[in-house]
Amino acid sequence: MICIGFDTSNYTTSIAAFDGERGENASRLLPVRAGELGLRQSEALFSHIKRLPELSDRLFAHLNPDEIGCIGVSTRPRAVEGSYMPCFLAGESQARSLAAALHVPVYAFSHQQGHVAAVLWSAGRLDLLGSDFLAWHLSGGTTELLLVHSAPDGGIDCEKIGGTTDISAGQLIDRTGQLLGYDFPSGRDIDRLANGYLSSTLGDRAAATSASKRFFRVRVTGCEFSLSGVENQVRSVYEKGASKAETAYFALRSVIEAVKSATKHAQTEHPIPVLFSGGVASNSLLRHMMPDGIFGEPQYSTDNALGVAVLTWLASRTTQ
Repeated sequence: MICIGFDTSNYTTSIAAFDGERGENASRLLPVRAGELGLRQSEALFSHIKRLPELSDRLFAHLNPDEIGCIGVSTRPRAVEGSYMPCFLAGESQARSLAAALHVPVYAFSHQQGHVAAVLWSAGRLDLLGSDFLAWHLSGGTTELLLVHSAPDGGIDCEKIGGTTDISAGQLIDRTGQLLGYDFPSGRDIDRLANGYLSSTLGDRAAATSASKRFFRVRVTGCEFSLSGVENQVRSVYEKGASKAETAYFALRSVIEAVKSATKHAQTEHPIPVLFSGGVASNSLLRHMMPDGIFGEPQYSTDNALGVAVLTWLASRTTQ
């Protein structure tokens, strides 16, 4: 049986298929005009409607419709009361129409639940389902530390226990990218620059020592912290003559140190594994500095529908 997943976030249109072992995700970033840091909901919704047929053609071209047994879709950002964004209506509309045509059931999930499931599958850690674990959701709109209560059937209950109190890690990275002259989203450019700066210190003990201290120490209270002060520090560092590479490293390292500190505090009370999801979790410097974390492949850390398809497959097994 093949399960189809839809996810229409504020950044990416995606459709995926999952058969219990293998998964395939077809996605496309939403277009953002140069100099801007995102889209209005009306623009995102219109872009999804335009791109869903193209992605459907790509994914369904080699699938047998007789093997499609259920449809899943993300209908809201988080599985909490009041969580809503119009952009998810595009995917929900397509999912329900396809399910009606095929006479198969529809399962609804949150975007955040899909993120967690995508990393669990990609990292080969679906065995964690049925237990509690910590999970970071690090993205353009969200920086939350979650205590996840999960069930073997894919039930994922995310309890927020920490994270940022203002701007998200993704917002800080994209604003740094804008400062340095890069297009939105800037994650890959900032990652590349930061790694270039770190590589330049190899073999130079003095430079490596200097780099190890090159970040702004964010005040972390328990598992919470603020990143707005980092944004001001990044601008100051760049305006004082730091190179683009050094500035990118400074921004990323500042975020990562805050995440590390909050994670350490959380694990004193909850000594359980920690998973990293969301677009920022594809960052190579974060992966290097959090070696004990559970990371999926980068393409399954960013917005995708594969996690929704995995949850749909798991849920369908309990209703058959």
